[in-house]
Amino acid sequence: MIITYVQDDGAELRVSTDDLSAIEAAAIEETMGDVPWRGIEAQLQAQDPTAMRAILWAFRRRDEPDLDFKTFDIPGWRRRLRARITRDEIDEALTNVMREALAKSEDSTITVLAPHLRKLAENVDDVDAALDSLGKGHLVRRRTASED
Repeated sequence: MIITYVQDDGAELRVSTDDLSAIEAAAIEETMGDVPWRGIEAQLQAQDPTAMRAILWAFRRRDEPDLDFKTFDIPGWRRRLRARITRDEIDEALTNVMREALAKSEDSTITVLAPHLRKLAENVDDVDAALDSLGKGHLVRRRTASED
């Protein structure tokens, strides 16, 4: 996941959970009250401020090893923080849903999931590209008449 933090000067700091070390991920799990990583990912998808703050805290500790999570704050977090999923995460989610949908010969599960993925996607076009790559291009929302 990509966490974007709008700094005081308006510049965006973007960090990826893919760039965390195993030790940093474990520190986040511990700091979050021994929440397993899957739970943290779910909280990030739900835009949980504590989870997003924990990710930023882990990255900041690289430069400030003594940074205390309890006092690490992000004023105005609703305006300044957001979590988004990457193309790999979109592919993973759609592949899992595809397995279920193919077993039932239906697209309804994918149709329900696609708007959620678009909302969370770092790049919205990745959702349509992932649908195309899975042979579900007919579910792509942004087709133009010239592309059909």
